[in-house]
Amino acid sequence: MAADRTEDLLELEIGPPVHGGHCLARHEGRVVFVRHALPGERALVRVGDRRRRGYWRGDAVEILTPSPDRVPSVWPEAGPDGVGGGELAHVARPAQLVWKRDVLVESLVRIGGLDASHPLLSGLEVEAVPGEPADGTGTRTRIELTVDAAGRAGMHRYRSHEVVPLQRMPLAVEEITALGLLERRWPAGVRLDAVAPSLGDPVLLVDGEPVRGGRTHVRERVEVAGVEHRFRLAASGFWQVHRGAPALLAEGVLEAARPEPGARVVDAYSGAGLLSVPLAHAVGESGHVLAVEGAEQAGRDARRNAHGLPQLELRTADVGAALADLSERPDVVVLDPPRAGAGQAVVHRIADLGPARVVYVACDPAALARDARVLGERGYRMVALRGLDLFPHTHHVEAIATFEP
Repeated sequence: MAADRTEDLLELEIGPPVHGGHCLARHEGRVVFVRHALPGERALVRVGDRRRRGYWRGDAVEILTPSPDRVPSVWPEAGPDGVGGGELAHVARPAQLVWKRDVLVESLVRIGGLDASHPLLSGLEVEAVPGEPADGTGTRTRIELTVDAAGRAGMHRYRSHEVVPLQRMPLAVEEITALGLLERRWPAGVRLDAVAPSLGDPVLLVDGEPVRGGRTHVRERVEVAGVEHRFRLAASGFWQVHRGAPALLAEGVLEAARPEPGARVVDAYSGAGLLSVPLAHAVGESGHVLAVEGAEQAGRDARRNAHGLPQLELRTADVGAALADLSERPDVVVLDPPRAGAGQAVVHRIADLGPARVVYVACDPAALARDARVLGERGYRMVALRGLDLFPHTHHVEAIATFEP
């Protein structure tokens, strides 16, 4: 839809942030989800597809009354009509943390059924990763690019299949920038995955395969509670993209779970073992950690990383099915489900097992809220909550929520 058609532009008062990187606005009673704006601003908004009956989407293309939290975008290519992945690049870093806190709280109240005055919500602050650059750039150790028809590396335009060639990647760590991926020409249509592990040189995959002579696996070093752990995993496998995120998450889970020596722990959706390995060290050889992961590659990686830990039992299986096979009550259940959440069946099974503590690592506020509501209905209450910003300049926010009967 052409940007210069006046009927496509609406002058709107911008309301609060909502899940997905939008702010809420209204036009003649209709909800408009607006990107690239800030609460309290007045803006000209270019509206896209108006065929939706319930709501419209739009981009703020001109700010008439700017918020004091607005700053020059650290990544203009992710601005209006640009690529996805940097929708808060125009928001000052402290205000990004407030934005994410508000979205997390709103989800837990509206979907999760918690009271807005709950001390865990009224006192919540979202934390930045300690030691990251003040402007939040240069933190991503894993980058995926797509090559356009002219051989230029870029990303998809937001909500589009069109590839936009990039000039800069300000969110990537320096080791990835130094690969010069944007200056080179590539075969049309290929996917580029660049990985900068904490140990060793960067790895580049083209359509999932390493470049000639390249490695298929990477090594990561994570220090948790004063203990250094080393992990080996497929370069294409899942790992936290912020360099400081693995240690921050693992430390946070240990603090929340408080596993005693000899404890029995279940780690669901355990991946390559980021949480399972420190948990196994904490319970010692007199304890037991059952790690359940559905993905075959992650399960293979976990077996390498569990070497020398007889108390760590690994099971590659559907999480729900594996939990259904358990008969002994665990002391703690840790779960780090995918973005869609664990879902009612898995949450009910966890409640059936009756652990003294459930530690839920969430990458999606709405999914956490849905599953928290089920836990609440089964007699569990949220006793601790941390918000973590592992994806600066995006709407994504991580949470560690602890539940007890």
